[in-house]
Amino acid sequence: MSRERTQERTKRIEYVLSKRQPDLTLVLANVHDPHNVSAIYRSADAFGVEKIHLYYTDTPFPTLSGVSSASAKKWVDTQRHDDVKELVANLKSQNMQVLATSCTPSARPLSSFDLIKPTAIILGNEHRGVDPEFTGVVDAEVYIPMYGMIQSFNVSVAAAIMLSEASRQRLAAGKYDQPQYSEAVLQEKIRTWLEK
Repeated sequence: MSRERTQERTKRIEYVLSKRQPDLTLVLANVHDPHNVSAIYRSADAFGVEKIHLYYTDTPFPTLSGVSSASAKKWVDTQRHDDVKELVANLKSQNMQVLATSCTPSARPLSSFDLIKPTAIILGNEHRGVDPEFTGVVDAEVYIPMYGMIQSFNVSVAAAIMLSEASRQRLAAGKYDQPQYSEAVLQEKIRTWLEK
């Protein structure tokens, strides 16, 4: 790789990492369609999500293929969980509000949440939604208001809409204006990414 391309790549990595939001994450709970999972990883990378949490108990994690899918997964960390209480405890230990997507009467619209706060959003299976074991352990349930005859978004579309709203709030609050990592962590991440 030429010196010029190396410098260009280094600048790109520094820029992307300076925008990463380590306190914003998604949980994929038994999402089974590889196209949906791939699209969610791409949206996560685009909006600066550092890590995606995987909770797969009765559905195998799908095999992702394609250049864009592999590329997005390369830049977004993954953490696996098989116990719902451990997963939620892990997120809450990082002071995250844990929200589950839902259409129940207790769910609140997306815009009513402060997504500048550390936040984890749980996205459920395409057919049955978020599994019942999350009931009672999450902080709140969230939905995206809809005004058409069809009352649900594709899970990857829902993920993008929620991350877009979080990004809008965080941009207005200046959270993309300076790195959210300490200088030491930022430099270590730059070094690691340069080796990818």
